[in-house]
Amino acid sequence: MLFTTLGETEEIGASCHYLLMDETGILLDAGADPEKEGLDSMPDLEVIADHPDWPLDHVVVSHAHHDHLGALPLVTKTFPHAHIHMSAATRQLADILLPASARLQRRKLKEGSTTVNPLFDEDDVEASSYVYQAHPLEEEFDISGLNALYDVTAEFFDAGHVLGSLGVMLRWEEGGKLRKLFYTGDTGSRNQTIIPGAAYPDEKVDILLLESTLGADPIAETVTRRSEEKRLGEEMAKVLKRGGTILMPVFALGRGQEMIALIDRYKRRGIIPEDVPVYTAGMMRAIADLYDKTRLNTPRLNDEFQVYGVSQQRLPRSQSALNEVLKKPGIMAVGSGMMFERTISNKIAQQLIGNPKNAVFLVGFAREDSPADRLLQAKEMEGDVDVVLSNAKGPQPMRCTVDRFRFSGHSNRRELLKLVEHFEPEKVVLVHGEAKAKEWMADNIRYFHPDVEVHVPAEGETLEL
Repeated sequence: MLFTTLGETEEIGASCHYLLMDETGILLDAGADPEKEGLDSMPDLEVIADHPDWPLDHVVVSHAHHDHLGALPLVTKTFPHAHIHMSAATRQLADILLPASARLQRRKLKEGSTTVNPLFDEDDVEASSYVYQAHPLEEEFDISGLNALYDVTAEFFDAGHVLGSLGVMLRWEEGGKLRKLFYTGDTGSRNQTIIPGAAYPDEKVDILLLESTLGADPIAETVTRRSEEKRLGEEMAKVLKRGGTILMPVFALGRGQEMIALIDRYKRRGIIPEDVPVYTAGMMRAIADLYDKTRLNTPRLNDEFQVYGVSQQRLPRSQSALNEVLKKPGIMAVGSGMMFERTISNKIAQQLIGNPKNAVFLVGFAREDSPADRLLQAKEMEGDVDVVLSNAKGPQPMRCTVDRFRFSGHSNRRELLKLVEHFEPEKVVLVHGEAKAKEWMADNIRYFHPDVEVHVPAEGETLEL
């Protein structure tokens, strides 16, 4: 089997991996980098085009986050005969998220914030959606290539990351022997507030494609979700008591819904006032509706819980109305989680970080040098500190409370090491992590499992596995 990563390998960005098994070509994920534009944000599909003997028969999408899904319309335009596979929930999410991506590309060009032409439009998205195939969990299905001599099958398992997220088991014959590869996707082994932890197959594999997002985070392995929930509730109560506004930047898919559920728990337990307003906006609200509609047929800790059963208000659209809201205690759970420029969380942060009554509580991963990461770096400095949230606005004084709470939907690095122990693979390929994260993972896998062959491929590098 040949393996090639077509997306970024030095940071968390466009997740996309090509596999060639006999005459079957498979793409695992079709992600885009949310912080880049145009073809720079996309995986390098030319690598496949440059190899006439590399077919692309099937694409498997692990979940609907942009860095795993965002290039799918370009992939289907480039390889129109490829079959696209995902969970039913991811298919429904794609119908929300991909048209929104097309509209955003068009709007940025129109308003002059970019000179890059859109890579696809809403018609392209609609045309490609007809070839999406949804499969239930733990039911094997065929993904053999058109000219394959041997069958290749896939089976989906709950990844415990967000609604519809998957781990993927591939099985095929090679040299008269059954071989197995498990791709973790983004995976979380712990229960969250809505979504239960991952369910992994109980079998050994030859190859483990292992995510490594939290590989460089030593603190994540030392805290429990329960302790973080307790700490967040206590800190929120302090800010609200002093009349401040809490900005909670969240990912529109996953973290946003999980935090709304947690806020509901705080209110019901009297940790924060029941009447404190909670504001949500944009895509997060449409996705919350889908969380509710799929609650009876996707993995849940409590299938009776509904995100829209929690009282929440739409974030004011006008600046004057927003100014009035910011004068009173409240919670704003809005995107994006890393506070990229021109997002709602970034714009609101620019208004509130100068007031010591307010707080920014980060509840997810912050990529190095993202605006969210800059706030965390500024928090560690002594004295008066300026921070740049927007290049257009420049440095701003940061006087509000800034804190990070670890509610990641990713397994910590010790939990990832346990997956190596669980699957007992002959080979591990580390993917989807910054260089430091994969370096830590590689060193520790080699130390604790010296018989395992560990690979940390560079972008475009081809491995024979």
